[in-house]
Formats: sequence, structure tokens, C-alpha cells
Amino acid sequence: MTATPLVETRGLGKVFDLPRDGFGPRPRLRAVDDVSLSIAPGEVLGLVGESGSGKSTIGRLVLRLIEPSSGSVAFDGRDITRMPASQLRPLRRSMQMVFQDPYASLNPRRNVGDAIAEVLALHGIGAAAERRERVAALLTQVGLSAEDAARRPREFSGGQRQRIAIARALAVGPRFLVADEPVSALDVSVQAGILALMRELQDGLGLAMLFISHDLGVVEVMADRVMVLYLGRVMEVAPTRAIYTTPRHPYSAGLLAAAPLLAGRERPAVQLRDEIPSPADPPSGCVFRTRCPFALPRCAEETPPLRPVGEGRQMACLRDDLVF
Repeated sequence: MTATPLVETRGLGKVFDLPRDGFGPRPRLRAVDDVSLSIAPGEVLGLVGESGSGKSTIGRLVLRLIEPSSGSVAFDGRDITRMPASQLRPLRRSMQMVFQDPYASLNPRRNVGDAIAEVLALHGIGAAAERRERVAALLTQVGLSAEDAARRPREFSGGQRQRIAIARALAVGPRFLVADEPVSALDVSVQAGILALMRELQDGLGLAMLFISHDLGVVEVMADRVMVLYLGRVMEVAPTRAIYTTPRHPYSAGLLAAAPLLAGRERPAVQLRDEIPSPADPPSGCVFRTRCPFALPRCAEETPPLRPVGEGRQMACLRDDLVF
């Protein structure tokens, strides 16, 4: 990794106030708790975890689409956590997002050419004729045709709409992309084509990316490193190959044990117990302890810090004697 990560968070946290029930105190949900991450230029960090783990919240926090409750976010060495909107706006060109649902992320009343050109106009890029040329080039780049600019979103399949959403995200030449479950709303038959496109574009453009997914197979294809999240806390961070072949944290091993098995790969002998607790009422100590088959009494009392465990890996577990 380079000396200065392109994207870096330190102690990032987000708390949401929940509706009050009666006259008691307003309950609070800690969606993200003390998350520190870094992404180098051109690197893809995969973010995995079950629903409710805080993955999408982290994606929005690093782009300042929502405000953090604690911690900091830096982009290219500049702290953007409390940066005024006037200073943040020029940086928006460098930070873009591909959302989960291509059906909801495109305006059905506008043709796709206008939807992409609108982003260019918002950032003051090119005259009208130059924007039309840019739109045509972007559509071709994502596997569509220049003539598709005149069509409405309803005329495209789900996979084609996601290609359009990718073209729109790339229109302003970003250096960093958050991809939030970009293929989960698509048929399995078209997922592979979108992933291949995203990997090709990432390589060709040198994009840094935070790739969010609950699907371990998808993350393995895309990511250089993987961060495993549980109830808003980081359980493990490791190079992709390492975490898929020799997970160190019990939760990582449990996720792999529950995932579809690839040919020639052994399944970790770990079974997750019970259901994920409510994020509004997480367990004390290690938040994973209620589902961990290796929990000790001290796990209820101590919150394990994320610590280095060698070979570019980090783990938040009190035990070093576990082998999966």
C-alpha cells in the first residue's frame, strides 16, 4: 500500500435515534462502531457481513452522504469529516457510488442519455455537444450502444440498467467508487457479466473501490482485501486469498461454512448459532459472543480490539489458539 491511502477512516461511528416508545428515553441504534479502514489508490476492499451489520451505512459515511456520529473520514490525505459543502463539492467528482437497485436509481421519466449528461452538467463538465459525445462513449464503454441514449430506463433489462448506472457513476472520472450490493438485485445469469465489467473497468481506470456484498463468492471475484463486519464492528481484515483459505476469526469461518462450497475447497468446521441479535441491543463485550461456539466467560466482559496478527491481517478476537 502507498504511504497515503486514498480513503481512510479512523474510529468511525454512526448512531441513529429510534422512535420513542411511550415516555421512556429515546432508544438508539449503533449501526457502525469504531471502524477504521484504509483503501489504497487502485485497491478494492470487499466489505462483507450479514444484513444489519452496517455495510451500507459505512459506504454512505465514507462518501459523506450521511454524517458520522464519531470518528473521521479522509480522502487523499484531506479530512472531509466536517468539511463545508462548498469545499466538499469539488471532491464529489472523485467519489461516486453505484447503488443496489438499478430500477430505483434511474428516473423513469428521462432517457438515459439525459440522466448521464445531467451529472456532467452538474459538475460543469463540457458544453452540450461535448456532453453528448461523452455519454455515447460511456454507453459504449459499458457494453451498450450510443443509440441507447435516447431510450427510457423501462426499455432495458435489469443488467442493462445497472450498466447505465455504472456509466453514470464513471461519467465525471472518479478515483474512488462505492459499489453497494451492485449485483444482488439481478438474476444470477447476468451477475457474472456485470462483475466482469466492473473488474475490467476497475483495472483499466485504476479505480479504488469499496465493494459491499453479503455474497462471499462475489467478493472473492472482486476484492484485493476483505473486511468482515458484524453488528457494526470489524471482526477481521485480510488479503482475499488468506481469508478464504485460512480464516482466523470464528465469524469469518462461520460465514464461509454457510456459503456455497466451491470445487476443491474444504468447508471450515464452524456452525453459527442462533440468529443475529438486534443492533439496537447488542451483546456486551464481544458482540459476536452469543453466536460463537468458542466463546469464553471473559468474552462477555471485554471488547476485543482489532489487532495485527501477521501477514497483513487484523482480527478482533481474544483467542489466538483457534485454527479453522
